[in-house]
Amino acid sequence: MSTITIFGAGNIGSAVAGIAVKAGAAVQVIDRNPDKAAAAAEGVAGAKFGEAVTGDIVVLALPFPAYEETLAAYADQFAGRTIVDVSNPIDFTTFDLALPEGAKSAAEWLAGKLPQSKVVKGFNTTFAATLATGVNDGAPTVVQLASDDDAAKKSVAAFIEAAGLKTVDAGPLKRAQYLEGYGALQIVLGVTEQTPWTGGFKVVK
Repeated sequence: MSTITIFGAGNIGSAVAGIAVKAGAAVQVIDRNPDKAAAAAEGVAGAKFGEAVTGDIVVLALPFPAYEETLAAYADQFAGRTIVDVSNPIDFTTFDLALPEGAKSAAEWLAGKLPQSKVVKGFNTTFAATLATGVNDGAPTVVQLASDDDAAKKSVAAFIEAAGLKTVDAGPLKRAQYLEGYGALQIVLGVTEQTPWTGGFKVVK
């Protein structure tokens, strides 16, 4: 089983940490508050932002605007690792996608910044509650994944499925723009109380 580092101890980061622990991985959580990091899930090792990365797989459970600072501090350490982009780059005043000029998706922008890393898009189309429970509307939660590196995508799918959730292969990283639109729409429906935060879109397999 892989070793996994998760940046961010919020709802999504904590849920992914729980999945990784359940899968049997050695899990490090990095947050500006190391106590919050250590409390993200039972069995994780908490670390403060700035400390060294230990995971072969790195999950960025952070808002997209936090990526620049994270890359400034960690880009060298990310080289050779699988980096999972969880972000939905949304302008919460308009609920439109908010990306740097010329970028088609957050994941493709990230891949351009990390040419020596293997970028996977994932976890952005599921609400934190369904990740934490592993269930959405009575069925296993399904995580959609996109990447240009099949081995990296399979390594992420492996720890998700080892925890009892399901995955679907959305194809190459260029499909991340579809997943980010999907995620943004789900968030809009959640904010307008048309979709419960404990549910969300369901992929039927």
